[in-house]
Amino acid sequence: MSLISLDKQNRILVLSMNNPPVNSLGFALRSALVECLQQAFSDPGVDAIVLTGSVKAFSAGADISEFAKPQASAEPNLLTVIDLIEHSPKPVIAAVQGACLGGGFELALGCHYRIASAQASFALPEIKLGLIPGAGGTQKLPRLIDFEYAFNFMLRGEPISAAQLFKVGGVDLIAQSELLQAGVSYAEQLIAQKAPLKRIRDLKVNYPNYQAYLEFAKNTVKTVEPYYPAPQALIRALLAACSDSFAEGMQCERRLFLELMQTSQSKAMRYAFFAQRACSKIEDVPSNTPVRQIAEIGVVGAGTMGGGIAMNFLQAGIPVRLLDTTQEALDKGISIIRKNYESSLKKGKLTSADLDKRMALLTPSIKMEDLATSDMVIEAVFEDMGVKEQVFKKLDQILKPGAILASNTSTLDVNKIASFTNRASDVIGTHFFSPANVMKLLEVVRGEHTSKEVLATVMQLSKVIKKTAVVSGVCDGFIGNRMIEHYIRSSVILVEQGASPEQVDKALEAWGMIMGPFRMSDLAGNDIGWAIRKRRYVEKPNVIYSKLADAICEAGRFGQKTGAGWYRYASGSRKPLADPQVDEIISSYRKVHGIVAQKFTMQQIIERTIYSLINEGARILEEGFAARASDIDVVYLTGYGFPLHRGGPMKYADEVGLFKVMQSMQEIFQQTQDPFWRPAQLIKTCVKEGTLLSLYSAHPASNG
Repeated sequence: MSLISLDKQNRILVLSMNNPPVNSLGFALRSALVECLQQAFSDPGVDAIVLTGSVKAFSAGADISEFAKPQASAEPNLLTVIDLIEHSPKPVIAAVQGACLGGGFELALGCHYRIASAQASFALPEIKLGLIPGAGGTQKLPRLIDFEYAFNFMLRGEPISAAQLFKVGGVDLIAQSELLQAGVSYAEQLIAQKAPLKRIRDLKVNYPNYQAYLEFAKNTVKTVEPYYPAPQALIRALLAACSDSFAEGMQCERRLFLELMQTSQSKAMRYAFFAQRACSKIEDVPSNTPVRQIAEIGVVGAGTMGGGIAMNFLQAGIPVRLLDTTQEALDKGISIIRKNYESSLKKGKLTSADLDKRMALLTPSIKMEDLATSDMVIEAVFEDMGVKEQVFKKLDQILKPGAILASNTSTLDVNKIASFTNRASDVIGTHFFSPANVMKLLEVVRGEHTSKEVLATVMQLSKVIKKTAVVSGVCDGFIGNRMIEHYIRSSVILVEQGASPEQVDKALEAWGMIMGPFRMSDLAGNDIGWAIRKRRYVEKPNVIYSKLADAICEAGRFGQKTGAGWYRYASGSRKPLADPQVDEIISSYRKVHGIVAQKFTMQQIIERTIYSLINEGARILEEGFAARASDIDVVYLTGYGFPLHRGGPMKYADEVGLFKVMQSMQEIFQQTQDPFWRPAQLIKTCVKEGTLLSLYSAHPASNG
């Protein structure tokens, strides 16, 4: 297959990049581009060149799989390709449709003119990989369009439409006809008019107050994004664009780009980028596995979780039948859904027409029989096996053949739930995270008998509702909650032994967690963890728990919903306030159990909590309940507030050094005699073999 398609129309040569799926600018495509461009420059029968891509993408930019590999900088590199275009003796017009991202946009900025279809979108998203544009983006865009707009565009890294870019002068023409026809016509006009070869590099940044603006921006990003060096590097590159020559500015941009490539933050963010794409791949479920049509969803339970789950499908345009046992509960659930949409309406995130359209897709019911037409039903009732048994036995009787039965359970045995039906192959776990209409993570729990077809259908459906789906096998708590239990358990033991809830939370939040464990427990509801622990005391008597968390619950302190938990909360406020009553409960508990309080450093707190995630994550891997280490990291990055700049627990273990992590675990075991702290066998194996934990890949997650 040729990477470049050539089509000569009169004296205009159309070069179409053809490197599926998104025309990434890898070494092979760059080489082909240079060869075709040089031929076109020397061809007397060519007056102008139109450079385009596919309907899906002009180009999504550099092939980041080449990053840190020789191919990334091998000549011709992207800078060489762009320089060749800029010095072309003939006009080069970029004709953009689909995505024009990163290096692809920089390639377009290197052309003399740019036209776009109305459907095209543009972005410089390097900031999301801990980088800045590295092929002239920071130097050219502020020369072409409004300086502040250019800065915020690169700082956000989000795509904008062709119309938005045209409005600020970044595109010369929005095609009103078929793009290539418009591109050829535009090229012919330029030739007829003897239009100059417009090079952005020859322009000057027109923004007299750049120094004051960039100083303000520098202080702002330092506060908002303290862990990330890329925003500060972007500001330095823009300063060079304003104060230095273009050549000097390009040297500054390149130096900053290469420095960022070596930072732990960028490495973690690039790792996360690939991890999110890898988690959709299931080794024994081929991409051509047949999927079932899902034209209607049923949701059992109109509470907070059920309502949030329903909203995902309404937003995707899929009709939902929402069921609850009483009209009162149903009305309350529908009211909350409407209020959520009305809140989005007030913020300008959707229109009145959108709101009406979504609500029209919602059909409420108090009769289970009304779910008979649903292609998939998601159960979101109370987390109790007896309750779920009643629901699934009834659904088994009602639902049509081929309908998928899904449970939103967060900890319960999906195989047991499937056994309540005569169609275990159609049963799957879909663990949404709260608030379900906001959180991106979806744990897809593959039961022992779940069919490949059902699994493939749910994974595809997750993309429709814009969720990041990670497959887990059936174990208590699946991936996320199985690990978080030990994180919380370790945090409570720290407080039992001498730390305070505030100290633990502040240490972990300073380290980068979005929310400390005690704030998180108060938000989720301490009674939920209490109920799980009561079950654990019977099922897992060898696991060491502090009963301090039980004492908090026995005092009626269930968290934000009761105005008191590990913290107290003023009426209508979610701000945690230190509470002397909690100090008294802790002090009394220590006296009763003869515990002499000891002091803990921030490093000790991090090791006792984050390392617990690493150890349990490694056990999940070695037991085969997750397919790859990166899947575990995706769970924690998207569902548990783990800092992106650290890449996830498994990636962080490698960053620290697995040998050091193992040593710390062994020391904690000696101090506590808690068998949990014996390092997982997988960690020992990786240390012995000198392999990275984050690159570990097992067989598909299953129960077998």
